[in-house]
Amino acid sequence: MKENIQVFDNVLQLIGKTPLIKLNSMTSGFNGEFYAKVEGFNPGHSSKDRIALHIIEEAERQGILKPGDTIIETTSGNTGFSIAMVSIIKGYECILAVSSKSSADKIDMLKSMGAKVYVCPAHVSADDPRSYYQVAKRLHEELKGSIYINQYFNQLNIDAHYNSTGPEIWNQTDGKITHLVACSGTGGTISGTAKYLKEQNPNIKVIGVDAYGSVLKKYHETREFDKDEIYPYRIEGLGKNLIPTATDFDAIDQFVKVSDEESAHTARQIALTEGLFVGYTSGAALQAIKQLNEDDYFKPTDNVVVIFPDHGSRYMSKIYSDKWMNDQGFFDSQNEEASQSIQYVK
Repeated sequence: MKENIQVFDNVLQLIGKTPLIKLNSMTSGFNGEFYAKVEGFNPGHSSKDRIALHIIEEAERQGILKPGDTIIETTSGNTGFSIAMVSIIKGYECILAVSSKSSADKIDMLKSMGAKVYVCPAHVSADDPRSYYQVAKRLHEELKGSIYINQYFNQLNIDAHYNSTGPEIWNQTDGKITHLVACSGTGGTISGTAKYLKEQNPNIKVIGVDAYGSVLKKYHETREFDKDEIYPYRIEGLGKNLIPTATDFDAIDQFVKVSDEESAHTARQIALTEGLFVGYTSGAALQAIKQLNEDDYFKPTDNVVVIFPDHGSRYMSKIYSDKWMNDQGFFDSQNEEASQSIQYVK
């Protein structure tokens, strides 16, 4: 074909450069302007594409990964999908230890991408031999020619977002961003993005979003790990029951905690009002903004960027299922079931 055609060599070249989209309905009447960095536009439908590609290519560069090797990782689903996608293109085997909290959709997707999946109980401590951390470690020790990416304690996780997400947001807002709102799980997205943005302008405020049942907010405030903060919750990829070293707590100005129920409803509202079909943590991030707005936190001159980490298709059996929402007790007099019932024509 001619040299000037616009063709990508493979799907990996589509990672990053995701759009920044103005929120119009959800933040109507709020002080400030609000923009969503929509990471569901990555080819693997989440921000985790960025770290998967960066970490694997860095491992190749350092000679840690060789052709035919096996990549092992712990994941709530999104990182696993991204690693499986990169592994296909680069010719590696892929083994993933996932939390039982991951949706059935996510687990099926991982299998569809050629990964071998181990589903581990979510509500056990990190040092329990059944936890996905320990299962991944054991598999790595047993399997010759394997690399354990260990995203939770990996500086490269931060670097991936420092090199890409941060500069993209700075350029897309022409340096006018005043606040970054992002969910914190492993902490790579918020830490790397915040580090870059604060180097450009130290006055940018960085707000982390945490879940009730997670230790991050209290640790940020006290620098002490409090196991009494831990209890089961439903949001995947948000919060932690351990302190991830991929989180730079000094780069984050404050944390806001959000509930499972409100985050689920907010994600559904984003789809219905903004036409953006986003995942559970996107609902959590915007829920944090709603709570801050109720406290009159923002000024009319603020330019707030919120990261929407993934696509709603990962949550069809969870937040976008009326049955699942009902089973959790998430529908009440204020939040009726989706009004659009399905009409069957016989």
